[in-house]
Amino acid sequence: MKGAGVMEHYVITIARGFGSGGKEIGSRLAERLGIPCYESQILRMASEYSGINERLFNEADERLKSRKKFLGYLKKVPFTSIAEPYMKAFTSDVNLFNIQSQIIRQLVMSESCVIIGKCADYVLRSYPNVISIYIEAPREACLKSIMNKMGVDADEAAKMIEKTDKYRADYYNYYTQGGIWTNPVNYDMTLNSARVGRENCVDVIEQYIKLKFGRSSECI
Repeated sequence: MKGAGVMEHYVITIARGFGSGGKEIGSRLAERLGIPCYESQILRMASEYSGINERLFNEADERLKSRKKFLGYLKKVPFTSIAEPYMKAFTSDVNLFNIQSQIIRQLVMSESCVIIGKCADYVLRSYPNVISIYIEAPREACLKSIMNKMGVDADEAAKMIEKTDKYRADYYNYYTQGGIWTNPVNYDMTLNSARVGRENCVDVIEQYIKLKFGRSSECI
């Protein structure tokens, strides 16, 4: 983290409730700032970095195995290190997460970007050139958004929101070893996209970039 060049780059992490528009807000922000926006691309980059098939990263990213089944791996693969290719735990879900986290840490040192999800706020929590944002909205607004976007009725949209938000909370809790995904202390700010408006959320985050770093976002 220390040394010349760190503050030449900045990263905005976006965590979001399902249907809140967080991904859209992150994409719009990246487009406005002229920087990349990463989400699933990180899995491909982790695959290229490690030589492990991208399919395994996608499968690990889409599931949570029981803690009991993970216990053997946890003893062998600390959350802070990467297993060697010859080790049995090399393709474990924990090690895949560690590799993914390494890619995220490389990004914060090499370029300005927006990162959606992936526990990026936690992975980059000690870096001074990072702003972490949580986007949420009332259930009614999320329902309407999902119904319009996915073409489903209110009951199906409610099931999708409940399932996805539960998964994200469990994923965050597991890989941060007890962290609470919706805890506002994890983030620089939490925005209610229904009240603020999605485009206005982009404006607020852009203004906060200028406030936090003391200069225009174009110069960071």
